[in-house]
Amino acid sequence: MSEITLAVPRRVLPVIVFSQFAGTSLWFAGNAVLPELQKTMQLQEEALRMLTSAVQFGFILGTLCFAIFSVADRISPRLLFLLCALAGAGANALLLTITVSIPAVLLLRAITGFLLAGIYPVGMKIAASWYSGKLGKAIGYLVGALVLGTAFPHLLRSFGTSIPWQSIFLSVSALAAIGGILMYVFVPDGPFLGTGAKVDARNMLRIFRVPDFRAAAFGYFGHMWELYTLWAFTPFILAHTMPEVPSHSISLYSFMVIAAGAVGCIGGGYLSQCWGSSRVAFIQLFLSGLCCLLSALVFQMPQLVLPFLLFWGVVVAGDSPQFSALSARTAPPHLVGTALTIVTSIGFAITIVSIQLTGYLLEHLPTQQTFIWLAAGPVIGLLSLRRLLKK
Repeated sequence: MSEITLAVPRRVLPVIVFSQFAGTSLWFAGNAVLPELQKTMQLQEEALRMLTSAVQFGFILGTLCFAIFSVADRISPRLLFLLCALAGAGANALLLTITVSIPAVLLLRAITGFLLAGIYPVGMKIAASWYSGKLGKAIGYLVGALVLGTAFPHLLRSFGTSIPWQSIFLSVSALAAIGGILMYVFVPDGPFLGTGAKVDARNMLRIFRVPDFRAAAFGYFGHMWELYTLWAFTPFILAHTMPEVPSHSISLYSFMVIAAGAVGCIGGGYLSQCWGSSRVAFIQLFLSGLCCLLSALVFQMPQLVLPFLLFWGVVVAGDSPQFSALSARTAPPHLVGTALTIVTSIGFAITIVSIQLTGYLLEHLPTQQTFIWLAAGPVIGLLSLRRLLKK
């Protein structure tokens, strides 16, 4: 097995990482240009929740469909990645043709989310097919790329009005299409790619009968309760705790906070080689849960908000690749794609509840008192991970 791992062409991991970055840049494209979208399309104040939840809902629907029909285990994952990247780029670009139609905007964002189901978990399956022995490290790079892709639209937005929001959308679409093409052309199917699974909805139940897989999955679910809610509301937190900062700086700081997660992902990937994925995930989840509790204090001290959020950004995302690696290792080999897809689907369903609840709480509580409730997710995840730590 180690000989096969050493024989991996050098281009494989860089191409997978870049393609994942390019494809997932579609995720927060709407969030990054929210002020312009609100003005141009007359969106309401709750547009942040609506746009984010539309993408999450589409992603959930997509992952459910892919899991039920075992799509990622029945056809070449690189072909699936290509098709979804191209279609996602098209759906994202189509938003430019909408004038004032909130349902159409939400529909296109939901379609984009649906197609992201063929990019994020499928990219992990492609990595798993090449890096069985060093999966924690490889997926660390992969999820780090996802984090950077998620943050990238905020970086474009930080240039201010010098780049029209329409150009940002077109740039993101072009990047996603290029990523899909590169994945298909330069990354063949890996030597550890499992054999195709038959279409059977009971596959999802069989996966959860494995105790170790359940432990990894519920750890991931607790992590997801916190992650995307923090990312979605990072610009809001910065704007409300640092009101003197101009909007283009808020976008730059938002990029920095979200992109900081790549440090946690890649660093955690290396640490997993000597500590193990379960221990690295446990430590980072504990630290991010602690940040939830400390936010009530730190958000009252503007001078500490940015460094605090940067640290939170590192640990809130850094455990994600280790949960994915644990899920891939503990799932039946022929159902790895289905396992990653269904776990991701449930995890993102949890993000919708968390995002909507946080938005509701912000209407009734001060900002500094709202985000402590995110600690419920890490607590549940830590309790679940105890089984894997014992091993």
